[in-house]
Amino acid sequence: MTRFSEEWFENRFGRPLNAPKPPASEEPKKKGKYKAEKINGYDSKREYRRSVDLKALQQIGQIRKLREQVKYELIPAQRGQDGKVIERAIAYIADFVYEDREGNVIVEDAKGFQTPVFVMKRKMMLWFHGIRVVEV
Repeated sequence: MTRFSEEWFENRFGRPLNAPKPPASEEPKKKGKYKAEKINGYDSKREYRRSVDLKALQQIGQIRKLREQVKYELIPAQRGQDGKVIERAIAYIADFVYEDREGNVIVEDAKGFQTPVFVMKRKMMLWFHGIRVVEV
């Protein structure tokens, strides 16, 4: 069994080895995978601000049928002959989906920067569903 020094533990976890863990209310807010800070139930400040804007646009009648976190299946789950899942499904979850004044369906994603996975899913949305994802 490997033992670590108290100095190593304190450097790693920010508190002495035998110190009690601080209550959850005092712990710093956790950031998302790409350092985005969650706010009011949204994954980032950008996504939160966009939701506020879209809700205001809906109230004044510029858009309608606003929905959040809409799931689109890109590739269904693959199952074996016994019915068990061999490969899970691949899905894209849009941040916002709404209709503009002309009735066009708009799919939006609030992105700080593009990840390779997002680029791939964006292309799959266009190929499989004919939907062009708008980045804001």
